[in-house]
Amino acid sequence: MESILESLMVLIAKSHSYILSLNDAYEKSFTDKELHFLVIGLIGMALVLVIYPLFKLLSRNHVLVIVFIYVFTLILVLTFAIEIGQWYSGSGTMDLDDVIFGLVGFLLMFVVFAVAREIILAVWRVVKRVTKR
Repeated sequence: MESILESLMVLIAKSHSYILSLNDAYEKSFTDKELHFLVIGLIGMALVLVIYPLFKLLSRNHVLVIVFIYVFTLILVLTFAIEIGQWYSGSGTMDLDDVIFGLVGFLLMFVVFAVAREIILAVWRVVKRVTKR
């Protein structure tokens, strides 16, 4: 189990370094907080897009709420794991602000997704109702 955790920390540290190198290579001026906001938000949305269809098959009521709770929990655990991994490996500093920025990134992107989904579903219902007449 220890070797698995160590391997995961090495993978996270390498990913962190790679993302920072991309930030430097393309002369972007994203701060560490902004990178956490973007990366954790995107990971969260990727998980939503994978888990949502799976949960939709399993349940017909309140699927988006179930997915949100599940993904939010995963993102919370992932952000703490990243911070602990950075502290342990010395590749960064363990900072609660990084966790908060990552969670805010996911929450903001999820709200945009949920609103866009509701708009699309509302338009779809109107189109179906109009075409039935």
